Amino acid sequence: MRFFVTGEHRRKALLNAVILMFLGYIALFWVSNGLMYFHKMNLDPASVVAYYLGSEEDFRPPRSYESLLEVTHFHLFAMGMLVMTLVHLMLMTELPVGVKITLGGLSFVAAVANEAGGWLVRFVHPGFAWFKVGAFVLLELTLLALILSVGYSLIATRIKSSKRPRPWHVH
Repeated sequence: MRFFVTGEHRRKALLNAVILMFLGYIALFWVSNGLMYFHKMNLDPASVVAYYLGSEEDFRPPRSYESLLEVTHFHLFAMGMLVMTLVHLMLMTELPVGVKITLGGLSFVAAVANEAGGWLVRFVHPGFAWFKVGAFVLLELTLLALILSVGYSLIATRIKSSKRPRPWHVH
C-alpha cells in the first residue's frame, strides 16, 4: 500500500473512498460474524459445548470431523486474507509501533484460536469452551479495532489535508 507510505492517500480521494467502502463492507461482515455465532451459541461455555458435542435435549448431533474440516479449510484462507489486509492497512496509519505490533499479532492469534477452539472442544475436552468464547470475543474486538483505526486514520488525514493551504490559493 505505497499510497500510505508516499502520502498519496492525502491526495487520492477516490482511493480513500474505495478503502472506506471496503471497511464498510468488512463492518457488515463483522456484524454478520457475530450474528452467526450467536445464532448457534452464546458466550456461555455450556452453549459452546452443546453446539460442538451435540445435545440430546435438542436432538442435535455432535459436529462431525468432516463439517469442522470444511469450515476450517474455508476460514483459514478467508480469515487469513481478511486479517492480513486489515493489518496491512493498519500498519500504514500513524498509530504507535507498539500498538501496531500488538493489534496485528492479536488479530492473527485470535483468528487461528477461534478456529482451533471448536476442534479443541469437540476432540480434546469440553473445558476448552472457555477458550472458544475468549477467542471469539478477542477476534471480534481486534477486527473492530482494525476497522476503526484504519477508518479513523483515513478520515482524519483527509480532514487535515483539506485544511492545509494550497499553493495556488490567493490569501
